[in-house]
Amino acid sequence: MTFTVIPAIDLRGGHVVRLKQGDYAQQTTYADDPLGVAQRYAEAGATWLHVVDLDGARAGQFDNLAVIEALARVGMQVQAGGGVRTEADVRRLRDAGVARVVVGSVAIRDPQQVVTWLADFGAEHLTIALDTRRVDNRWTLPSAGWTQVEAGTLDQLAPWYAARGAQHLLCTDIDRDGMLAGCNLDLYRHLAASVPTLQVQASGGVRALGDIRAARAAGATGVILGRALLEGRFTLREALAC
Repeated sequence: MTFTVIPAIDLRGGHVVRLKQGDYAQQTTYADDPLGVAQRYAEAGATWLHVVDLDGARAGQFDNLAVIEALARVGMQVQAGGGVRTEADVRRLRDAGVARVVVGSVAIRDPQQVVTWLADFGAEHLTIALDTRRVDNRWTLPSAGWTQVEAGTLDQLAPWYAARGAQHLLCTDIDRDGMLAGCNLDLYRHLAASVPTLQVQASGGVRALGDIRAARAAGATGVILGRALLEGRFTLREALAC
C-alpha cells in the first residue's frame, strides 16, 4: 500500500499557525500567507495537503473557507476539516474543491450520521478523525477542537467505522501534537492490528526523518507533517524521499 507524506497547514484568522497539544492559548504563528506556503509544498513535490480550520473546529463554522478554496487550486489534492457538523458542510467543502473532508467531532458524537455520508459521498472522500488522548488506560476522544471529552473511546469507534466501510482514519495523539516528541508508535501498531482495513494517517510528534520511517514501519499508511516542516527541521523533499 502506498505511503503518503502529507504537509499540513493549520489556519487561524487566515494565518498559518500551530498549537501545542491543541491548546488555543499556546499558538505560534508561522506565516501570514498560507497560499505561499502551499505553493512551496506543491513545488517540492507534495501530492496531498492537509488543512485544518482551527477557528471552525472550535466554533463549528467555516471561518477560513475562502482560504481553503484557494488552497485547493494550488495543484495538490486537499484534505480539509474543522467545523464540519452537517451534510451541507461536507458538500460546501467538496464544492470548494476539497478531495477528502475530515470529519472529527461529529464522527464521535453522531456516528450514524457520518455512516450516511460515507454512503452518500463515497468513503474515498471522507477522512474519519479520531484524535485521542490516553487517560486511565483508555484512548479517550476529545472533540470541539479537543476542548470537550466525549463518552466513546478509540477502541470502540475505529472498528465500528471499519465495519461500515470507512477507508481513511486520521489519528492524532493529542499529547504529542506540536511537541516534537516523536510519534506514538504503540498507538499506530495497535491500530494496524485492530483495524487493518483502514488506511491510518499518523499525526502528532514528528520531529525528524526517522519518525516518518518509524510511523511507516508501525503500520501507518500516511503521516501528517506540521511544526517540523514549518521550523525547517528537514525539507519536504527529504520527507517525500522517505
